[in-house]
Amino acid sequence: MTVQWFERIAPIVEGGRSVLFEGQMRIAFILEALQRRPLPNVHVLLVECDGSIRDARLMHDRGQPELANDSMRGWSRYLKREAVKEGIEILDTGENSLADSVACVLRHLGS
Repeated sequence: MTVQWFERIAPIVEGGRSVLFEGQMRIAFILEALQRRPLPNVHVLLVECDGSIRDARLMHDRGQPELANDSMRGWSRYLKREAVKEGIEILDTGENSLADSVACVLRHLGS
């Protein structure tokens, strides 16, 4: 599916516009999509936070306590290990303010 999305956004990026492609997918899938369909000026960024912060956000801010579970924590650990292995930048939203997190994303978008 990631490869298909990259095919859809390629004309936009190649036309000089920025695209924020957000989702929960493996870094390997993103890298595979970029190998199949290289795009200019791509910045891969893992948006992450500490497990206790994520659990609190899921339970209180989003009202989805069923997602604050071992499966979600394991998925998060997996993505973080994959990002570190591939040298992908990690934006820790638990250590950064909302304004700083947004500024980081905007810098990557070229805004």
